[in-house]
Amino acid sequence: MQMKNLCGHLRTVRNHRRGVLYNCIRAGIPVQGLLHDLSKYSPTEFFPSVKYYQGTRSPNEQERIEKGYSEAWMHHKGRNKHHFEYWTDYSPETKQLEPVKMPLRYVAEMFCDRVAASKTYNGEQYTDRDPLDYFLRAKPRRKIHPETSRFLEILLKMLVIRGEEFTFAWLNWYLKTHQDY
Repeated sequence: MQMKNLCGHLRTVRNHRRGVLYNCIRAGIPVQGLLHDLSKYSPTEFFPSVKYYQGTRSPNEQERIEKGYSEAWMHHKGRNKHHFEYWTDYSPETKQLEPVKMPLRYVAEMFCDRVAASKTYNGEQYTDRDPLDYFLRAKPRRKIHPETSRFLEILLKMLVIRGEEFTFAWLNWYLKTHQDY
């Protein structure tokens, strides 16, 4: 294990989790922020993430290139409800794996996560448009429930138009006054 990769990965995870916690506090879901991505410290995720660490993108991408799949990602998405990939199940109607509408609080955490991830990976070049651009690039290929996708996109566009302070205040209010989206 390279010390450079170990230190870089630990720094990236620390900075990302700190950003998500800050965002979750502003959104009114501090406990989710505290518990966010703790599975990244499990051996199944930690060791491959150190091995494939690059600093500019998720190590899962490189693991996929080398192995054809990312065991770390499969572990991660199966344990973290803020990932839309967690929310798939076999439909009684179609008998196929289909996206399921995410509960509101996990969509809120997903938004907090996307903002923090964009800041972590883009650093000083970050703009409020980055999380939306990332979302839109993969939108045609993404298997996410349409209502979940719409609500997340609304939040990401609100971030671009109204800024962080307004968007997190609005999300905090929305979570307190709504059960669903």
